Amino acid sequence: MTTTLVSDPDPFDVRRARRAPGLLREFNDIGVLTAGDVHVALRLAALGGEQDESVLLAAALAIRAPRLGHVYVDLATISSTAAVETDEPVDLSSLPWPAVPAWADRVAASELVSVGDDESDAPSRPLRLVGTWLYLDRYWREERCAAADLLAFSDPAAADVQVDVLREGLARLFTGQTDSRQCLAAASAVLRRLTVVAGGPGTGKTTTVARIVALLAEQATAADVATPLVALAAPTGKAAARLEEAVHEEALDLDVDDPIREQLLALQASTLHRLLGWRPGSHSRFRHDRNNRLPHDVVVVDETSMVSLSLVARLIEAVRPDARLILVGDPGQLASIEAGAVLGDIVGPASGALQIGDAARSLLADAGHDVGAKEPPSGATIGDGIVVLDRVHRFGGGIARLAEAIRRGDADTVLVTLTDPPDGVIWIPVDGGNATAQDALAPIRERAIDAAQRVTDAARDGAAKEAIEALGSFRLLCAHRRGPQGVAAWTARMTSWLAGAVNNSNAYGHWYVGQPLLVTENDYELRLYNGDTGVVVQRTPDRISAAFERRGEILEFSPTRLGAVDTVYAMTIHKSQGSQFETAAVLLPAPTSRILTRELLYTAATRASQHLILAGTEETIRAAVARPIARASGLGSRLWGGGAK
Repeated sequence: MTTTLVSDPDPFDVRRARRAPGLLREFNDIGVLTAGDVHVALRLAALGGEQDESVLLAAALAIRAPRLGHVYVDLATISSTAAVETDEPVDLSSLPWPAVPAWADRVAASELVSVGDDESDAPSRPLRLVGTWLYLDRYWREERCAAADLLAFSDPAAADVQVDVLREGLARLFTGQTDSRQCLAAASAVLRRLTVVAGGPGTGKTTTVARIVALLAEQATAADVATPLVALAAPTGKAAARLEEAVHEEALDLDVDDPIREQLLALQASTLHRLLGWRPGSHSRFRHDRNNRLPHDVVVVDETSMVSLSLVARLIEAVRPDARLILVGDPGQLASIEAGAVLGDIVGPASGALQIGDAARSLLADAGHDVGAKEPPSGATIGDGIVVLDRVHRFGGGIARLAEAIRRGDADTVLVTLTDPPDGVIWIPVDGGNATAQDALAPIRERAIDAAQRVTDAARDGAAKEAIEALGSFRLLCAHRRGPQGVAAWTARMTSWLAGAVNNSNAYGHWYVGQPLLVTENDYELRLYNGDTGVVVQRTPDRISAAFERRGEILEFSPTRLGAVDTVYAMTIHKSQGSQFETAAVLLPAPTSRILTRELLYTAATRASQHLILAGTEETIRAAVARPIARASGLGSRLWGGGAK
């Protein structure tokens, strides 16, 4: 099949690739492919001398995949799983999808494609076909290397562990809780080089991290060796700051010797990018890599669910083979906006039941712990170091029950819970974007006005801490940035609500007392990070300041010193990850929204610590619960057995 150019009826439509040939044109016109996908595929075709339209379509779909979070495109299933990147329903059944067996054969015969999962069996080319999985070569290599490195780390720790010291430390740091999964996670982290501490919000993940570091320091003291060098890291500056604060806060109450407490209080967290070291001129490579390893003995990564495959691959290759790697996060939350669902792939079947293999079982038994757990699949050593925490300490039972039902994908239980809501949960079964439903949203309006009034009153009195606490008492969360249910529309709506109820005067240009602020870019000089929130407060009768909280300390700056900040009355659910609000009001999108998923609903519901207001129709809620994020990734298969296809 040769390419045929078709004239463009609208040469000014930037969504259309003007020089796209037949198949690419059809898939571009309907919205499956973007102009960028088509242009890159055509460039590859020009470099490789490829003219087969079916091969070019496969290449464009492989190029499209990482942009949507997938690591590869499966040629065998793409015709039934593809979607357009709009909220309008589109019938894709009429598209001329190639027949799969012949399509895969034509792709395999292309000069653009290497075939097979063994690097030695095929030359290096832009695309890699493994069975019917078509990867961009870069992502195939990253997935393959990440899996190999993780499996290498899944062996027990090479260093000797002083079991008596560990047993005593566990009994002291987990008084009355030595049978808890937190204790099990801490013991596993000392006994193994790779540990995954997974669990939902409020299950004690970061407090467990502080105790793990203390136990490792006690091992070093008992062995009369240097205290381990520990790195605390997270994918964002805000998440790193929260990890550091949590570890320091826990350190103050731990039953440990003063030198160990001081070591914990001296720990500083950074973003993964800063830990690995930016390399000028590159967005995907870092100063620390396989040939220049990180110096740390222990690397702890929080919010791992937000980390992409590429960044995880770069991290793991930079960690010394004899170091410990501790991954922390919630596999039920939204995954990285880039390719991969790494934490979910790593936790795999362990998310449903605690799985500890023979090696860890015997070591933990030596430490005085009888572990009741299922065996991982044969040969899946990755399961030996994964502990999923399941005891929620943060929010009320009603929110916890709802969140667990969402996580399980049990739509009937979710709706039963919402129909007869427990304390702390309010369901408003309307479409929040419908103008006729605004009266039903009165509970949201009332709480928004009450919180804004408390913020403004405290800010006028110069009580920065109280103003920040009031700001955290309520947050409106939206799925989209734009549209009738998006942040922009609801920010305008809330501004109009508050204009008639809260007397905020723009006496300082576009700044005003009580103004809620959202930092949108990291500012390391001011120690402000993307996602931090603050309030404009009255400092003197003729001076205002922007106040933020960091580790219990109030930081105040002249508003003119701030770089990228927005006024925040509403924020996206994605942006809210890692945050907690006393009351979270969630506006769900229409059932047809392509970003409406189980993970989005779960993440939104678990942002509330005491009160959750959920606005969305029954159809929307059922659609969300029934639609888990399905990312094409082979990492889980490589780690848990079966390998790539």
